Amino acid sequence: MISQLSWKIGGQQGEGVESTDRIFSTALNRLGYYLYGYRHFSSRIKGGHTNNKIRISTHPIRAISDDLDILVAFDQESIDLNAHELRPGGVVVADAKFNPVLPETVNAQLFAVPITKIAEELGTSLMKNMVASGASWALLGLPLEVFNKAVEEEFGRKGPAIVEKNVEAVKRGAEFVLEQAGGPLDAFKLDEADGKQKLFMIGNEAIGLGSVAAGCRLMSAYPITPASEIMEYLIKKLPKFGGTVVQTEDEIAAVTMAIGANYAGVRTMTASAGPGLALMMEAIGLAGMTETPLVIVNTQRGGPSTGLPTKQEQSDLNAMVYGTHGEIPKIVIAPASIEDCFYDMIEAFNLSEQYQVPVIVMTDLQLSLGKQSCEELSLDKIVINRGKLVRESELSELEQHQLFKRYELTADGVSPRVIPGDKHGLHHVTGVEHDETGRPSENAGNRQRMMDKRLTKLDGLVIRDAVRADSPNAQADLLIIGMGSTGGTIDEARSRLVGEGITSNHITIRQIHPFPTDIVKAELNKAKKVVVLENNATAQLAAQVKLHAGGADKIESVLKYDGNPFLPSEVYKACKELN
Repeated sequence: MISQLSWKIGGQQGEGVESTDRIFSTALNRLGYYLYGYRHFSSRIKGGHTNNKIRISTHPIRAISDDLDILVAFDQESIDLNAHELRPGGVVVADAKFNPVLPETVNAQLFAVPITKIAEELGTSLMKNMVASGASWALLGLPLEVFNKAVEEEFGRKGPAIVEKNVEAVKRGAEFVLEQAGGPLDAFKLDEADGKQKLFMIGNEAIGLGSVAAGCRLMSAYPITPASEIMEYLIKKLPKFGGTVVQTEDEIAAVTMAIGANYAGVRTMTASAGPGLALMMEAIGLAGMTETPLVIVNTQRGGPSTGLPTKQEQSDLNAMVYGTHGEIPKIVIAPASIEDCFYDMIEAFNLSEQYQVPVIVMTDLQLSLGKQSCEELSLDKIVINRGKLVRESELSELEQHQLFKRYELTADGVSPRVIPGDKHGLHHVTGVEHDETGRPSENAGNRQRMMDKRLTKLDGLVIRDAVRADSPNAQADLLIIGMGSTGGTIDEARSRLVGEGITSNHITIRQIHPFPTDIVKAELNKAKKVVVLENNATAQLAAQVKLHAGGADKIESVLKYDGNPFLPSEVYKACKELN
């Protein structure tokens, strides 16, 4: 019996790879296993190689695996591109239709199953994904009734006849491969899971759910990979809470609509990726100047330009921190887990209203689209803070011709805010420099006072869990620093470093801007050498660390920018060489 296993399915985009993965992982989730998935897909609607990899475990996991136990292949290309990951003794379940051949260098067992033929006998080749699923599920020795339940949920809306045919496809695939193998394979029998129901979602779904919980009632956005699932999720959910999603004509319209709605008092968000964020920059400056709350999710992908729209990268950090014209206060936070994606959205909406600034939630493709298990989310942790939003009943009567001081100079730099139209709340709003009532002003003294007011209101800001630290060593050989989705991968690498006698601490920086200088500096002081891990070519996170916390003499960068996420073995090897 084994405690974890890795399974991958590959084929051409549009031939059922995604649905096979979805049903397979849903059934495993029902049994209580922890899952971590990663989807490799082409930037086109149909055609081009795609594969989905799932890591299955009896304990929590937060990284894709280095190797592979079972590969399900719909074509020879899937074998050619992925077989090198198979561990010695691994298994390939392939469609006999294309006469599958394993590379000579691969030590694995091949089961050629007439996947397409069985599906066609049942009425349509579309059911080949169910035949393949049944075959690989059977090799694990897992109960078919659990898998069949997942099939019923997937196809139930199409009627009992369709469900029955798909269940039969699963059964035939299982029977064929078990006859070939002589029964389930002992080497692939998983230890029993804890049976506890776990949430299983992608980061974008958790972001959407967190937005609803935060009180967001409008999303204005334009579809873009890998952010579109946030919009798709909220299209289904927001109307149930009296909200809506508006698909705008472009990202400029999306962000300006969000600014307008927030100004009107509705918690509103937008979401995009690097190219869309670039189009939003002028409007982000408007939100900064008018001190209007604004929440933007930026799901990073490979750039520049169209770049690699369906591949992993973390190269927008500088754009988020420095991208706007002029100087405005803004907050950039980076979730590092599915749970973070949920709770950080609540934090983002609160921060944007408390400080009346743009808040950018920075994720990456692996976190946004990778499907993962997570424990039950706690509604008790949700607190809504709308900052200095003054209700109409609290507004004092204004003298004749007097305006409400919307941009009043205050000790903390944050001014009282009103909903437009509230009695006694009349004020100007403009994108040019203004005085306390919002009237345009080019007075030099006023300009300096207003700039100081805006730029100092984030002084000393340190959000909840700004730096997530696992640093048990008062003095360590290595401090490994990461952001976003790299945390679990780093932890796995560290467990291997222990065997080499290398001590290490690990921090994930979650508050990117304003930078949590004191916390990071204290961690730097505890290490002989520092490794900063990031998916970009120019070491953007390392530059922030050096700029704000120092330590340039002992910082080394480990960079990966080929479109793929880090593997634990890559991090282990790099850290060992740099130690």
